[in-house]
Amino acid sequence: MPPFFRTYFTPNATAVKFAIKTTLAMMLALYVALAFDVERPYWALISAAFLQIRPMSGMVVEKGLCQLGGTALGALVGIFIMALFAQARIPALITLTCWIMLCTYVGSLWRNNYTYGCLMAAVTAMLIVVISSGSPPAAMFDIAVARMTELGLGALCAMLVSALLWPTHVGTHLATQADTVINEAFIHAALRLEASDDTTAMQHALRGSLTPLTVLETDSQAARFEGPVGPGRVRATHVLTRRTLRFFATLQALHQLMHDHTDRLTPHSIELARRIAQGFREAEHVKGVTDARAALQALRTHVHTCDEPTSEAPLDRRVRLGLREALGHAMVMLDAREAIAHPRRHRLRSAPLAWHRDHLSAGINALRSGLLFAILATFWIVTAWQSAMIAMMLGTLFSAFFASRDNPIAITMMFYKGMLAAIPSAFLFGHVLLSQVNGFPLLALIFGTPLFLGLLGATQPATMGYCLAFTIFNILLTMPGNGMDFSFDAFANRAVAVVIGLTSVVMAFRLLPGPGAKLRKRRLISAITRDINDLRKRSTHQAETRFSGHMADRLLHLAQHDDLLPEEQRHLFVLGLTGLDLGTAMLRLRDHFDTVLHPSIRDAHAHLLYTLADGFDASANGRPPQGILEAGQQLNDAIARDGDVPADRRVLLKGLVERLDLALERLARLMAERTTPSLRAPTKIDTGVKAE
Repeated sequence: MPPFFRTYFTPNATAVKFAIKTTLAMMLALYVALAFDVERPYWALISAAFLQIRPMSGMVVEKGLCQLGGTALGALVGIFIMALFAQARIPALITLTCWIMLCTYVGSLWRNNYTYGCLMAAVTAMLIVVISSGSPPAAMFDIAVARMTELGLGALCAMLVSALLWPTHVGTHLATQADTVINEAFIHAALRLEASDDTTAMQHALRGSLTPLTVLETDSQAARFEGPVGPGRVRATHVLTRRTLRFFATLQALHQLMHDHTDRLTPHSIELARRIAQGFREAEHVKGVTDARAALQALRTHVHTCDEPTSEAPLDRRVRLGLREALGHAMVMLDAREAIAHPRRHRLRSAPLAWHRDHLSAGINALRSGLLFAILATFWIVTAWQSAMIAMMLGTLFSAFFASRDNPIAITMMFYKGMLAAIPSAFLFGHVLLSQVNGFPLLALIFGTPLFLGLLGATQPATMGYCLAFTIFNILLTMPGNGMDFSFDAFANRAVAVVIGLTSVVMAFRLLPGPGAKLRKRRLISAITRDINDLRKRSTHQAETRFSGHMADRLLHLAQHDDLLPEEQRHLFVLGLTGLDLGTAMLRLRDHFDTVLHPSIRDAHAHLLYTLADGFDASANGRPPQGILEAGQQLNDAIARDGDVPADRRVLLKGLVERLDLALERLARLMAERTTPSLRAPTKIDTGVKAE
């Protein structure tokens, strides 16, 4: 059944509750705004609608605070600009353009609802400067107070309805997402350890885990606003993110060895991996984290008892160690899930993630927003058309709002189609029928009908863009208030302004898109290589915190980006997981050898770290790595000659170096196939390598 038919003919309870809650919040905001005769009541409606998009209590509070904070900052900046250029419109607009670019730039670097706060700072300053242009100086203060009042009213109504009617909490939402992450990860683990050839099933399970993991990490910050247990949930989410990504990398390394190098492993190792695969399948179906953890612990103990330190080849030893590490990661993931669901009973410690900042993308977003506003402002000045302010507001709002999305052109087109559908709806409900209304109850019934219908589809990802745009543009095209103008000329002016504003946003994203896959790949290689080289220069703890945070953030975004590419072009996520694997292995090596005093061992260790970093750079550019096995042998010889390390530890070191060399060789082949059209052939697409 098509998404729209499923949404409106068989709606689920969640969608109906969301539509009722948001419609009531907007109608309450409208009623209070009309009662107090505020200048633009529709801003209160839009404020309530945006805050209810994610109706969890912590989300509403966080977004409301960011909205009010951004509005207050934008009001101050708007007043400051007009104080400097009250009689000089052109310099005022130039300064405003710079402020909009700054807000877009900072918002593109931040996460969560802080981006929304930057957006409100840009829009509020724009409204104050544009509306107060040509007005008495005192008007700017009235406009600033009015904007704060309207947006604050919408925020308060949204928070009130969210708390009283079918309240939901971020903590419950995070626990549900964590369950999905772990269940899909265990399915993926079973397929990997069985050395499966079903690439489609492995990719499906991987995406099924990474998608909620991205949502989990993004939404977790709002848990801070749900009482003293909130920070504990945030820390547990960081632990789950890091461990899940390392879990996937470990599984890929094991899959590569068992699938591509079966002849170099003993049958006992392969059989042991398959037994653990079955254990993951059983753990995915176990009801209760305690029982699942106990089952995994039993498997881990079994792997440890099967280990034979001296009689196996290095790669077999690495497989056994990798199996223990995979089980260990899975057990920590279960602990993190319990800490998310029950933060009072389970507490985990974790440093915050060090976010990766893409300054180039942020700069492009800022340039796009600034150029778009400048063009629309020029159009406003040349035509002296009052409704052009609507086009300016929409251009500023949506060019910044969509800039941080993974596929802004597709989302903008969805909004464009929703806007076109809203034009006849707003004319019918907001003008023809509303002009006959006398009294608020009938107004709410008529005007609330298209809003409710739009919100009913706003919870489904396939219809969200269309339905949310339908709701917002019904409000903007109607502009309800105490002194409404029901003339056709007023409606036509607003409709034309809306079309111009959103058309300019579509054209801006098409003419000035963000970095493409090739540029993104080059920047990714450069950033990961730089971080890997920095691992040799910082303290171990500082290097681990910074590197893990950067890589976790990159991998989550690369997973989303790869989903937008054709199957044969997905390689950026592989690249990121390989960097995570290599960096974590280098940190392990530093843990073992940083405190060694003998100069020959220190020199050989430093040479191996340098060779591994150089090998990643070469492999990421499609060139085979050079000298890794030789550097590993030099370190092994130095340890045997001048160190006091047991023979089984040297075997593990040899296996580690051999495995990393195989992983980098495979990455080099994959990158060469993806970047050289003549070499492209049907190949299985893996998703990374082991995190040591």
